[in-house]
Amino acid sequence: GPGQQNDMAPACGLVTGLASGKVIADRAYDADSLHDTILDEGGQPVIPPRRHRKYQHSYDKIAYRQRWGIEGFFAKLKQWRRIATRYDKLAATFLGFVKLVSIMLWLK
Repeated sequence: GPGQQNDMAPACGLVTGLASGKVIADRAYDADSLHDTILDEGGQPVIPPRRHRKYQHSYDKIAYRQRWGIEGFFAKLKQWRRIATRYDKLAATFLGFVKLVSIMLWLK
């Protein structure tokens, strides 16, 4: 069903049209289609190869380690109920609260 749909198609859509440097993703996103999309946009994929691949491509391991800092930040943001539940109806209000909480976390 739709709840079990793979995130690969939306991931390719998110990258299309973005001028990006490094695109960091979990190994679950290791697919030729996403790699090609990132390269076509002038970016560098930082995605570890899935274990079943015959050719284990290289990736920037140092940049990939930084992914955990980003994941940890989002985990801290989601501790705020208002952000986790997307309480605000307007995107501008939601973004404002995300910025406010980000500043509070930064000052801690």
